[in-house]
Amino acid sequence: MSYQALYRVWRPQRLEDVAGQNHITQTLQNALRQQKFAHAYLFSGPRGTGKTSAAKIVAKAINCVHAPVAEPCNECEACQGIQTGSVVDVIEIDAASNNGVDEIRYIRDNVIAAPRDVRYKVYIIDEVHMLSTGAFNALLKTLEEPPEHVVFILATTEAHKIPLTIVSRCQRFDFKRISGDTIVARMKEVVAEGEVEVEDDALHFISRAAEGGMRDALSLLDQAFSFAETKVTASDVQAITGAVSQSFLASAITSLIERDAKEAVQSADTLIREGKDPLRFMEDIIHYLRDLLLFQTAPDVEELLDRVQVDETFRSLADKIEPDWAYKTIDALHDELREMKGSSHPKIFLEMAFIHICQGDAGTEGNASADNQQVQRLVEKVQQLETKIRTLEEGQENGAARASSREGDMPRQAAPREKPKPSSSPNSSGVRQAQQLLPQASKEERVKIESRWAETLQTLKKESVPAHAWLNDAQPVAATTDAVLLVFRNEMHRGMIADKFKALTEHAIAANNDHSYHILTLLKQDWDQLKEAYRGKHQQAAAKETPNEEANEEDPLVAEAKKLVGSDLVEVMDDSNIEEEDK
Repeated sequence: MSYQALYRVWRPQRLEDVAGQNHITQTLQNALRQQKFAHAYLFSGPRGTGKTSAAKIVAKAINCVHAPVAEPCNECEACQGIQTGSVVDVIEIDAASNNGVDEIRYIRDNVIAAPRDVRYKVYIIDEVHMLSTGAFNALLKTLEEPPEHVVFILATTEAHKIPLTIVSRCQRFDFKRISGDTIVARMKEVVAEGEVEVEDDALHFISRAAEGGMRDALSLLDQAFSFAETKVTASDVQAITGAVSQSFLASAITSLIERDAKEAVQSADTLIREGKDPLRFMEDIIHYLRDLLLFQTAPDVEELLDRVQVDETFRSLADKIEPDWAYKTIDALHDELREMKGSSHPKIFLEMAFIHICQGDAGTEGNASADNQQVQRLVEKVQQLETKIRTLEEGQENGAARASSREGDMPRQAAPREKPKPSSSPNSSGVRQAQQLLPQASKEERVKIESRWAETLQTLKKESVPAHAWLNDAQPVAATTDAVLLVFRNEMHRGMIADKFKALTEHAIAANNDHSYHILTLLKQDWDQLKEAYRGKHQQAAAKETPNEEANEEDPLVAEAKKLVGSDLVEVMDDSNIEEEDK
């Protein structure tokens, strides 16, 4: 082939040529010089950062006739054979297409054989994370204890997908993204050897588009050479990458800042008519806003800017932009970008995003106003509730005082009143219901409810914190198979549960028991009176039944006498009758 791509022509042949990875190349050079290289390496990092190139350089260096050396000579038969791929002992495997167990078993079976042309067999497995689980397991033992004449070099862009059992058996080197200045310097070397002139702005634009990958940068430069023929300009690079100029980005962002929806939508339409990619345009705006925020915060770190070069327009926008607005705009654009990636009409999402941002300030003020009004309404409701509570408390105190006053003013000759009954309480309906419940209540049901009462409170708290606060004052005192009586010390707590939170309370009780119950509520003072009255009534009934039972019981002697002589001849006399006859 008469022509080779730039990234192949300028592929590093020595470790010192691997740009931007000094922390790796220096370590490898020392290991090669001292013959302390490992039997397995793992090279991980973004695409186009030199992983596979470094692997081939290491393969050449350990097999160079001048070894041990820090760098291969690239002149001996071994170095040149490895470079051209004619040495069969250096095997490159693409794990993306050879990821099965059979391929790894083939390696395992052939790794024992001694190398034919050079001193070391080198297996370079690219994209090793694509191997299946079975393939990794087949590789495991061989990777841990390979023969002395074998070196494994694994390369991957996704190291987190590799099992830790594999990683722990390798020396790991993490390749980093190459800085923009390093990429530009390397491209200037390439341009100096060529015949096409390239503007510095175009080189910087290519370095930003490459996103830290040297191979991507050289591929874009190669494409720019073909596009421009004589001189590569920034507009040429923008044309081949689908990106937009910095001035166009600045104009679009200015229209967003000034809330000029018409101008913003027209810029999007112009972009689409020129054949630009709306997704790329959205990404460029996000990066531009990020650079504005970064420059506004730290003006001295221009090397950290992703997509822009600092000029007067950029400086003026950095002075004008509000950080809060920029944060919200980035979030909004990022959300729309996700929608655009799955849409067949990304232009619509781009236009809607611009309109939303231009109307966003007004919408934000409206939302803030609505929030303030809602807060104000909540404050008013709280104040009303506090007033109502104070009124109720004062009413109870005044009612008690008036009752006490009436009792003190009552004439002494008044007829004695009957003992107050539980039904005279303000909660008379609850008392009547409790009176009907008590004869049917059972200790087993009450104990069951009490044993699960703590869980019932927690369940209610998850549903409603206010309901839990009101019910926390209650205590279950009696229960049947379908009802439970709750006693409260405070009338307000009882009223809130009975009127507002009854359904939630019944649901919480049912959730912690084997069936549902309906609740009855009662104040403690009413419960105490009801309980005493019920006990007294029960004791009286028991006392009446006891004499009758004794009377119904017949003396065994009398019964036996009746059997012997007959009931007609037997007369029963008590002691009192006998004493009277004696007299």
